[in-house]
Amino acid sequence: MWGVASWPVTLEYGSVILRPLKNSDKASWQQTRARNRDWLQPWDATNPQPENGLPSFRQMVRALNEQARVGAALPFAITERDDDGVARLAGQLTVSGITWGSAMMATAGYWVDQARAGRGIVPTALAMATDHCFQTLGLHRMEINIRPENAPSLRVAEKLGFRDEGLRKRFLHINGEWADHRSFALTAEEVPGGLLSRLGH
Repeated sequence: MWGVASWPVTLEYGSVILRPLKNSDKASWQQTRARNRDWLQPWDATNPQPENGLPSFRQMVRALNEQARVGAALPFAITERDDDGVARLAGQLTVSGITWGSAMMATAGYWVDQARAGRGIVPTALAMATDHCFQTLGLHRMEINIRPENAPSLRVAEKLGFRDEGLRKRFLHINGEWADHRSFALTAEEVPGGLLSRLGH
């Protein structure tokens, strides 16, 4: 391992804030997930060994924080500052599988509250996280993997200029089955001015 991610970290651009996901987010996270069940279920990761179930919220936060402490993940809550100045939970973005050494790469995954979709929150959040990984941590490659049917997420990849690297057959266990994904990636050389600059802000 040639590097270690520094954690915790908070990133902010405009009204969008990425901060560590915390145990105190439990109520708002569960309410948001319940309200968006139908919107998110087709793209949700599931356990290929269903008898083991999924972790509780606190177990998830604990596991993510353990990964963050050893430099393997960046588990962010996506929050948006509303007109009243309060930053409310809008979704989640996790940079995972951080690999150092000769690879210097990571994978990003995310979800957003349907009520806040289409407002540029996810592109901004993904751009902030990618810029942090490239410019601060020194990673070289960021990858996102998207179901071919997930049109909103495909638009995020297109908007930010991620390269389509093709189809990965039965790549991740999603909504109860092994599902194909399209893989998109960027390397640091492709965005010398940072990914946020591609959003035209």
